[in-house]
Amino acid sequence: MTTSLSTSLKLAIEKSGHSNYALSQLSGVSQSVLNRFTSGQRDITLDTAGKIAAALGAELKIQKGRSA
Repeated sequence: MTTSLSTSLKLAIEKSGHSNYALSQLSGVSQSVLNRFTSGQRDITLDTAGKIAAALGAELKIQKGRSA
């Protein structure tokens, strides 16, 4: 089973214990973008995901999927 980037990132944010405000300060991503992303109102770009991951000390890894 594969987990989507959004799901993995949301879990990492939750586990970090950082508020969206603190994470916005660490990542340079606006608090409003983080609020909308974590509440499921919008998705984010790979660039934004990379900034959030870096602020959390995580690494984005993209793997080629298998076709059905």
